[in-house]
Amino acid sequence: MYIIGREKEKDTIAKCLESKKPEFLVVYGRRRVGKTYLIREFFHEKFSFYSTGIPNEKTRNQLKAFNESLKNYGDDNRTIPKDWFEAFRRLRKILESGEVYRDVSSGKRVVFFDEVPWMDTAKSDFKSAFDFFWNSWGSVQEDLLLIVCGSATSWIISNILNDRGGFHNRITRQIHINPFNLGECRQFYQDNGFVMNRDQMIESYMIFGGIPYYLNLLDNRLSLAQNVDSLIFDERGDLHFEYDNLFKSLFRNPGNHVRIIETIAGRKRGLQRSEIAEKSGVANGEVLTKAIRELEQCGFIRQFKNITTSKNGSFYQVADPFVLFCLYFRSRKEKSWQSFNKSPDYYTWRGYAFETVCLSHIPQIKSALGISGIDSNEYSWKSKKKQGGAQIDLLIDRRDDVINLCEMKCTDKAYEVTSDYRENLINKVNTFTEEVHPKKSVHITLITSNGYKRNEYSDVVQNEVGPDSLFL
Repeated sequence: MYIIGREKEKDTIAKCLESKKPEFLVVYGRRRVGKTYLIREFFHEKFSFYSTGIPNEKTRNQLKAFNESLKNYGDDNRTIPKDWFEAFRRLRKILESGEVYRDVSSGKRVVFFDEVPWMDTAKSDFKSAFDFFWNSWGSVQEDLLLIVCGSATSWIISNILNDRGGFHNRITRQIHINPFNLGECRQFYQDNGFVMNRDQMIESYMIFGGIPYYLNLLDNRLSLAQNVDSLIFDERGDLHFEYDNLFKSLFRNPGNHVRIIETIAGRKRGLQRSEIAEKSGVANGEVLTKAIRELEQCGFIRQFKNITTSKNGSFYQVADPFVLFCLYFRSRKEKSWQSFNKSPDYYTWRGYAFETVCLSHIPQIKSALGISGIDSNEYSWKSKKKQGGAQIDLLIDRRDDVINLCEMKCTDKAYEVTSDYRENLINKVNTFTEEVHPKKSVHITLITSNGYKRNEYSDVVQNEVGPDSLFL
């Protein structure tokens, strides 16, 4: 079994196998994040039954694919099931057979349904038949582990995890698969023969995020810049059309989702719901609510409260590095990464992209500050002043009466505070305290990509988080 990271996830699966009761495990997460890989590698691709849905196909072809799986696992009825009730009835017969494969370590029958949202086609009886299969039979089989997986996170959450019908309170365990963090990316590169320094690994994260599928497409014989050109900028590249396909594969009507995420991406600090409705053209009602919720559930956007606007609702900010990268360069119409790389505009992009990397590594930042066990809220803030105001991209508001005002700096060498920047930091603290009146101490915290060199202007900085800490 070769699985990078995923220690908590593997522990959850192991507990399912050790359990003396029937287990219904739901695995969900963003497209390409490695859900199927985790399950198949953990079980060495040996299941009592395995089947997967197929994208953009109607009920007849979904049943046809399921029938092929039934035959592979010993069903002697060669005809395509007339409906999902018949399909699950035949599956039950396989699982009750004395010849059914059982997990070697636990003796459990392990059933894995992959990409379940695709099976649930319009006007089909899939969900009711699946519900009946589990509640009438599976839920009393003490040696049964049923695993359900899907990239359409919103479908999984709405139809299984938050179901108010037959699956209500029936799910025994769930795993939300997140992208790799920087430390896991480093392990991936080392294990796969890539020669990359720390700066290149951080830059790779700015572009591909921690999405294992994207990382697997990289060629270790090429430089990072060559890989970016080959995979994204080349019209024949494997990821050239990935942005468009990403939303089509997750949402049946992705138009609103695309308009919303592109609208939010246009404002680095994020937008409130009313602003999203106004700027995107998506009506401020249930349609907008549903699309925002689904984008958040799939990990493309994050929701946070701004300390000064709590009465007016949340802000929403794009959190997916790959989506941000694609939108940025689509608007610029750059022809190659290598022609853009190291240009003045490159350094501007890199500064913004590094902030997104930091926002994806809040646990690592808190660990470096020694506050992992302290509850906190994280948000950004912008002054109401039209002149002489300030903007803070990350505040860590801690329960122990401290607020870390975080400044994120991506540089080629160790960062040094200048006289002008020192005054800028003082202005940020003063403006924030004047407008917000926090009853907490405000600590200036530098998060750097290449370390921090103290000098005569460093007296205003209370904490520094170096790049090594981001890789923990």
